[in-house]
Amino acid sequence: SWNRLYEPAIIARDRGIKTRLSEAGYTTRSHNAALLLEPWTIETGAGRPYRVFTPFWKAAKNTLPGEFNIAEPPDSWPPGADIEGLSIDALGLRPQHPWGDKLAAHWRPGEAGALDQLDHFVEHAAADYSSARDIPAVAGTSRLSPHLHFGEIGPRQVRAALFGPDAPAAEKYLAELGWREFAHHLLYHFADTPQREFNPKFQAFEWRSGEAAEADLKAWQRGQTGIELVDAGMRELWATGWMHNRVRMIVGSLLTKNLGIDWRAGAAWFWDTLVDADLANNTLGWQWIAGCGADAAPYF
Repeated sequence: SWNRLYEPAIIARDRGIKTRLSEAGYTTRSHNAALLLEPWTIETGAGRPYRVFTPFWKAAKNTLPGEFNIAEPPDSWPPGADIEGLSIDALGLRPQHPWGDKLAAHWRPGEAGALDQLDHFVEHAAADYSSARDIPAVAGTSRLSPHLHFGEIGPRQVRAALFGPDAPAAEKYLAELGWREFAHHLLYHFADTPQREFNPKFQAFEWRSGEAAEADLKAWQRGQTGIELVDAGMRELWATGWMHNRVRMIVGSLLTKNLGIDWRAGAAWFWDTLVDADLANNTLGWQWIAGCGADAAPYF
């Protein structure tokens, strides 16, 4: 039994696991914990996937139940089978350079850290989220995206906390969860979007290449563009694994629209450096910034 994920490679992996287990005589079940609504449950009147966020979210909100039943974890778990395994160190997965150690000062991975962050957001920032989220110098966002990405907390838990009896009912934040749902909807139905422009009109666009473009990309990655807000955001990303969403939009716009560098190069850098690097969100965000994706306005 496992919770479903929706990236193309993971779907293929899980289908293979299910087939092998079934052939061996095991019964398998999968469940939804990662999304409010799964990608195949929302479709247009013509039975097609949505391609624009506003009608998608309107349809999704009309489908959401009044509240979700959030199951409490058991006090104890039955003993598992006596299975021998390998330690993490034996698998050789850790990089030789301990670059991830710096992240420990900024993040507390795991369910307990996720629930604490949710409580902090509800108590201190959710009521002002609609306006404070636009100001990078203010701690006005939830910072739940890494916990959502790794499944340490689910969006149904977040919705329940935001719309409980004494909660701030943060509709704007719920819409941001809706944008996350839309990202997974698009990735599920249009699986090639991490590599190709969603809008085929822009697949022939000629991005800059060559030594000068490579130098500009490296300066951008290192926070050495000379533009203070851009450099602050890129250095924050390198030091903490996170960047305020409004700054993400600015650094992405500079890379694609001012420097003319392929959005895929920016998406690859974010994929390597963000602690909330989510294939669906990362792809939708970069294509939106570059003006070649769903719900995007071409810059010209």
